[in-house]
Amino acid sequence: MSQSSDPTPPHPRRRNQAAPPREDVLAAAMDTIAERGLDGLTMAGLGRQVGMSSGHLLYYFRTKDELLLQTLEWSEGRLGAARSALLARPGTARERLDGYVDVYVPTGPRDPHWTLWLEVWNRSQNADDDARVRQAAIEGAWHRDLVAILAEGVSRGEFRAVDPDRFATRTRALLDGFSVHVAVGIPGTGREQVLDHVREFIEQDLLPRP
Repeated sequence: MSQSSDPTPPHPRRRNQAAPPREDVLAAAMDTIAERGLDGLTMAGLGRQVGMSSGHLLYYFRTKDELLLQTLEWSEGRLGAARSALLARPGTARERLDGYVDVYVPTGPRDPHWTLWLEVWNRSQNADDDARVRQAAIEGAWHRDLVAILAEGVSRGEFRAVDPDRFATRTRALLDGFSVHVAVGIPGTGREQVLDHVREFIEQDLLPRP
C-alpha cells in the first residue's frame, strides 16, 4: 500500500487519546496469534484491541510484514532475557545446555512464537535488505549464546574438544528441524520425543566417552 507524502497520520486521534505504547501493540499482536493463530491477526482487529484505526497502525508499521517482524523481535527480546538469565546462573555447562534446548524447542503445536517465526521466514523471500539483516540478528543471538555454552563446556572438560561454532551450527540445524515438526504438529514428533532425541544426540556426539 502506498503512503501519502503528508506526514500527518490518517484519522488523527484527539489530543487526549494518545496512541498506546508500541510494546502494548506488539503484546496484543502476540496474544492474538496465541489465541486465534495468524489468520486471526488483522490490522483492523488489532486496531480495535488497542484503540487505534487500521490506518494508524499502517502509519506506524507501514505493512503487516513489518508488524510481524517487530512482533517477532519483541518476542525474541523476551526469550533473549530468559537465555541471559540461563547463562548467568550457577551450574554446569551441561545444565545450561539443557536449559537452552528447553527454551528453544516449542511448547507444542501452534506455539505462538514459532508460528510467528515460521511466518516471518516464509515471507522473507520478498523482504528488503533491512529486514534480512534484522532476521539474521535474531539467529545470530541464539548462535552466540550456544557457542558460549559449548566453549565453556569444552574448556572445563565437560564436553569433547569440539569446535564450538561448528557444533553450534549442527545443533541448531537439528533443533530447527525438530522444532518445526513440533510447531506444526507432525505425529511422532511431540516436544518430549524431540527432547529425547536431542539428549541422545548430545550424549553421543558431545559428552566425553567413558
